[in-house]
Amino acid sequence: MRLLFPSGEPRLPILLGLAGLIPFVVTALGGWWAPVAWQVPALAAFLAYGAVILSFLGGIHWGLAMGRDAPSSPAFRRRLVASMAPSLIAWPGLLWGGLPGALVMMLGFLAVRGLEASPASVAGLPSWYRRLRNVLTAVVVVCHLLVIARLWPVS
Repeated sequence: MRLLFPSGEPRLPILLGLAGLIPFVVTALGGWWAPVAWQVPALAAFLAYGAVILSFLGGIHWGLAMGRDAPSSPAFRRRLVASMAPSLIAWPGLLWGGLPGALVMMLGFLAVRGLEASPASVAGLPSWYRRLRNVLTAVVVVCHLLVIARLWPVS
């Protein structure tokens, strides 16, 4: 952990972020290795948790707009509009469920990370947060790929 997060960076958000991966990993693996009766609920829980976390990520950007940007600035408007996108991606992903839902939500996580890496967002996000989000997004995408592989129709 020290290689990714040098000393002097806040430990609590890093530990909480890493702990937030537990439901993704457990439910993605549960879709493969849980008893058969638990696999479908594990995959549904995976998508539900993904929708919650995508919405949470949007809330981060809503809060940044409120706390950092002048309400009359273009940055404020851009960040507010962008902050709504994760929820609007998560909702249909959750409703569709299954393979389409997992694909949509994975793309949503990648889109949020792309937004956070854009020059407009970099200015408002601390470097430790951006590094943390790189790690979190990578693990979340791998978990989505596991779920997608599990749900992919076999002919």
